[in-house]
Amino acid sequence: MTRPEIIAQIKTVISDCFPDMDVSALEEDSVINTDTAIDSMGFVLVICKLEAMFDVRIPERQWQKLSTLGDVADAIQKRLPKA
Repeated sequence: MTRPEIIAQIKTVISDCFPDMDVSALEEDSVINTDTAIDSMGFVLVICKLEAMFDVRIPERQWQKLSTLGDVADAIQKRLPKA
């Protein structure tokens, strides 16, 4: 899976969780909790849905290090099986 595909899937999950949010403006350097106003519980929901979608496990201790959309994409991409 390519990075743009991963980013698109992340945006889809965010949009599904927060239907009123315009995810089209999100870029890789968008800070999730400030640029999107997603609170910590919303962030946990997004991460859990992403883990299920991509069939990966991001350790909880790393969640606090994920601040931008690009950080989340990196964490997922790192854990995907190599083709």
